[in-house]
Amino acid sequence: MIPTKSLDLFAGIPVVDFATARTWYEQLLGSPPNFFPHDTEAVWELAEHRYLYIVQQPEHAGHARHTLFVENLDALIAQIAERGLAPAQQETYAQGVRKITYRDADGNEIGFGGGST
Repeated sequence: MIPTKSLDLFAGIPVVDFATARTWYEQLLGSPPNFFPHDTEAVWELAEHRYLYIVQQPEHAGHARHTLFVENLDALIAQIAERGLAPAQQETYAQGVRKITYRDADGNEIGFGGGST
């Protein structure tokens, strides 16, 4: 256990083409980035102290695997579909837990999970 009462999380995703990836993640997340640390890095605040960022690092692209659990999975998936993205994979686990996975152009995986509806 990390001995702290507050924790900021920055989950990084290396990409080949920053501009292409930024557009795709804006579609996936439904908003432009919250800030840019430099010209080839963009950061989204998903919740207080919890960030997802993309950074142009072609030599590492395609290896990120992040899963975010959300309150209303069906509503989120519908919103993402309205923005033009379809899941790459859908899974159902024990007790009705579901995971919906999206893949960017580099093969990085962003999954959204939630309980049964």
